[in-house]
Amino acid sequence: MKQYLIAHDLGTSGDKATLFHLDGRLLHSVTHSYPTHFFNGNWAEQNPLDWWESFCATNRQLLAGRDAGQVAAVAFSGQMMGCVLVDAQGLPVRHALIWADLRATEQARRFEEAVGADDFYRITGHRASASYSLAKLLWVRDHEPEAFRRAHRMLNAKDYLVYRLTGRFVTDYSDASGTNLFDLNRMDWSDAILGATGVDRALLPELHPSTDVIGEVTAGIAAETGLAPGTAIVLGAGDGVCASTGAASVSPGVTYNYLGSSSWIAYTAPAPVFDPQMRTFTWAHMVPGAYCPTGTMQAAGNSFTFVKQMLCDGLEQRAQACGGSVYAEINELLKDSPVGSRGLLFLPYLLGERSPRWNPLARGAYLGLTMEHTRADLLHAAVEGIALNLCVILDIFRREQSVGPLHLIGGLAQSDSICRVLADVFGIDVVRMNHLEEATSMGAAVCGGVGVGALSDFSCVHRFIQPEQTLPFDPETHGRYAPVKALFEQAYEAMLPLYPKLAAL
Repeated sequence: MKQYLIAHDLGTSGDKATLFHLDGRLLHSVTHSYPTHFFNGNWAEQNPLDWWESFCATNRQLLAGRDAGQVAAVAFSGQMMGCVLVDAQGLPVRHALIWADLRATEQARRFEEAVGADDFYRITGHRASASYSLAKLLWVRDHEPEAFRRAHRMLNAKDYLVYRLTGRFVTDYSDASGTNLFDLNRMDWSDAILGATGVDRALLPELHPSTDVIGEVTAGIAAETGLAPGTAIVLGAGDGVCASTGAASVSPGVTYNYLGSSSWIAYTAPAPVFDPQMRTFTWAHMVPGAYCPTGTMQAAGNSFTFVKQMLCDGLEQRAQACGGSVYAEINELLKDSPVGSRGLLFLPYLLGERSPRWNPLARGAYLGLTMEHTRADLLHAAVEGIALNLCVILDIFRREQSVGPLHLIGGLAQSDSICRVLADVFGIDVVRMNHLEEATSMGAAVCGGVGVGALSDFSCVHRFIQPEQTLPFDPETHGRYAPVKALFEQAYEAMLPLYPKLAAL
């Protein structure tokens, strides 16, 4: 039996390619970066040809000195909610509009009105938004009719690479559920939304389960990529859904918190979960018949990094010079501030906010500053603000089911002190997993293994990732956070009238 699985995680900043052994060992990981073109305030584009170049480069690096014939499958994780328009030969007709591109607010407003906000949410599991593929597609139709006329299919990032490898225009259910065009109840493209927007179903790719083998590497592609001829190409899933599998959330009720630049809380459910206030959203899972109810805040790690850079100049450099970890330094700082950070609140809205606020005009703030506050207080308040904001999402899900313990993945989970604040604010034990930054790639690799039969089912993810440390919450400390949590909510509500005025300055 072939021994290796390759996963490609096609992210915003680059392609992270990872080599796993079937026994769950992570053998090697390489990343090849590519540019994102940010312009006109909230436009964001990438060149799909850069993705292919990165894919080829990382494969060759990953397999250098190894037998490429031992690769059982290549599978994908990719940035979601994009709009990659290609012609009949698979050539991009323009640069891809990626998830971060928010130019199409007018298009989103129009189709939400045409379908109705409540009905739209009940069909797709998501709000109508410029974040998703449909609005971007309609923007191209409205503003670049020649490019739209040449378009043969709309794909997402990973789907473009799958086309380059197999010649097939396909997507999986998870990426489809991030287009604003997918009926999550029927697991098919929505006739109602297609009719309301005038989008031709022929423009959309074939729908497949994430585990489907879409094709095999040909001799010509093998020479370009370093893969062996005949290597199976498994479709994979969107990056958020791959993270669910990589966090071992593959059975109903298992909940996790990804702590990266952004942060989300999600769990595995047997059916879509519709919040009456539309504060959360639901993806199709890569596990057949399962779903991923999710709530995402925009700036978790980004907020913490911003505050750290402003307040802790040279902290990382000093840690490196001493051969230590910056997180050890942070742990010591955070210990010097109590619950509530001596009456200081931090609102972590440096990039506006998605779930549960859905307010692009929200802004970050410190409230309660006095001359007595220390650097430790400001840093601790930032961590508490992130935790309190995530707790709003968690409380929504608690209405559906009991939650706990909570799996933690992502770079910010490296800090013991941050994990303990999360546990005490949430009022549940948190479990730090042994691989924090490879979960997304790991989910794609497991998908590939299941797809070719090298792994029996998704429960095999437990070979790849296990609990490393449980950090229990302290009931007394959790009780002391109750008034802080109430003040945090009041602070956001009090700031609401100011956000549009601040944005207009």
